[in-house]
Amino acid sequence: MTDVYLNGGLIGTVDDAAKFAESVISGRREGKVTSLLNVYHNKKEDTIRLWTERDRVRRPLIVVRDGKPVLTDEHMAKLKSGELKWSDLVKLGVVEYLDAAEEENAYVAMTPNQIKKNHTHLEIDPIAVFGICTSMVPYANFDPSSKLNRGQKTQKQAMGCYALNFWNRMDTAINLLHYPQVPLVKSFTQQIYGDALSSGQNVVIAVIGFDGYNINDALIVNRSSIDRGLWRSTYYRPYVTEKLRYPGGQIDDICIPQKDVQGYTLEKDYRFLGEDGVIAPEVEVGGGDVLIGKTSPPRFLGKLEAFSAAANIRKDTSVRVRYGEHGIVNKVIVTESEDGQVLIKVDVREYRKPEIGDKFSSRHGQKGVIGRIVPPEDMMFSASGIVPDIVFSPNGLPKRMTVGHIIEALGGKVGALAGRSVDGTLFHSEGSDKLRQELLALGFRNDGTEVLYDGRTGRQYHAKIFVGNMYYMRLKHQVADKLQARARGPIALLTRQPTEGKAKEGGLRLGEMEKDCFVAHGSALLMKERFDSDKTIQWICEKCGAVGVFDSYRAKAYCLCGEKTKVEPVEMSYAFKLFLEELRAMHIRPKLMLKDKY
Repeated sequence: MTDVYLNGGLIGTVDDAAKFAESVISGRREGKVTSLLNVYHNKKEDTIRLWTERDRVRRPLIVVRDGKPVLTDEHMAKLKSGELKWSDLVKLGVVEYLDAAEEENAYVAMTPNQIKKNHTHLEIDPIAVFGICTSMVPYANFDPSSKLNRGQKTQKQAMGCYALNFWNRMDTAINLLHYPQVPLVKSFTQQIYGDALSSGQNVVIAVIGFDGYNINDALIVNRSSIDRGLWRSTYYRPYVTEKLRYPGGQIDDICIPQKDVQGYTLEKDYRFLGEDGVIAPEVEVGGGDVLIGKTSPPRFLGKLEAFSAAANIRKDTSVRVRYGEHGIVNKVIVTESEDGQVLIKVDVREYRKPEIGDKFSSRHGQKGVIGRIVPPEDMMFSASGIVPDIVFSPNGLPKRMTVGHIIEALGGKVGALAGRSVDGTLFHSEGSDKLRQELLALGFRNDGTEVLYDGRTGRQYHAKIFVGNMYYMRLKHQVADKLQARARGPIALLTRQPTEGKAKEGGLRLGEMEKDCFVAHGSALLMKERFDSDKTIQWICEKCGAVGVFDSYRAKAYCLCGEKTKVEPVEMSYAFKLFLEELRAMHIRPKLMLKDKY
């Protein structure tokens, strides 16, 4: 007896599990039961599980009977003529949707040529096993799965024209590529999702080392290409504030804050504000500049305190440009929120061009940062005068085995010379043999290599260098967003150590492991200097070892254990002093036993 479960609940038992599962599947194909039903026969557990729940991921497959697909040429002709629709194929039992569970019992063939007697289903197209982004990678069937996975992720991080109504939107932290291009080599799915949403540019690429500046996936970029607008982008950052109402009738005030307001900074920070307390469009601003002037009443006031003098002290809660960022005010919107409060949005744009450290990638997961921007006169050039935009290291290809990367460069070269787009759809692409023959007919070597000359010496390279056209994407990871430096600045209230994080003007932490490196090198004075960011002097009692008290009025230190005891100043970290106090709070009394070093 085999247990039968419906959506996880036991509903009965059957004698012949295989026969029951078959009858359910045939009933679904004949339309006797709903097409939303899926059945899974688990032979190990000897159970049958039926599923009709919502939100199951299901995918269509062509039914195979006796080694032949049920979909015939007659069906195809009727589909083309419009006599049949997709829904009709499902009703006729030609196509059925399987979920992850039922797929365990299915044996799926990729192509009609591979079908054997024991196959149960056929893929509609081999490309259906891939997702949206992966199906857009040209010649993806020539790449390892790990690189494909990385390649489709980089497409999500690429800059482009993400929406055609971007001018009317205010999204969080948007990078907009100025001149997005349609790829020369593309999959047919690119046209389905829209060429308007392309997110990259076609560049000339040469595969050769360049003085070690393109080692480890780094790229050499031609400066003249950047000067002509290659990969230029604009970064948009919105700043939002709301005029809130508080209990007791208190409200926020949008204005230019007065100097007596708590938290008022330098006068120059407020210099761009208009009479209404809001900045005007097209003003150039930097980190710390106020965009929206705002003051708020003191928080946490009781009913009686609302009428006291403390209630009149307002706090500066102005919206400022983030530390380390700069740009031009793009647009200012004054509107209402859902609650009817005044809502102000200021959009700041920053014009950016590629710089050393910015990240780029091809669609095959070959990602890297700019290692050097080279003047055009120092770049290598071909006999026909072509200067590459990118110099890519040949060491990035053998280990990663991205053969599709090379074929795309070859196809891009053919497309650029012949003035056409090359079909690189997975499993249905134009063959590399055909591309090589076409390249030969166009007057170039069929392997894509060319004679190059060194721009610095004018001498010809001994080896033939592979040159092609590739679709490269600029990713959102930019040096401008990650660059962080600090000298003196804000400290944390509790530990008196520098704050953490770029937004808080923080420093880079020199932690336990870095300390161990200093110890190993024997650089004691350097370590002492690095560890004095929270240096403090505490008076320690020689008798009891406790932290003493310093009376600044009388300029005298003493200990609570007796006035006649000797108290000495000791230099220590404030965090260590805090640690001693925390131990005392746990009823553990630490003692610092002093000893005369002389």
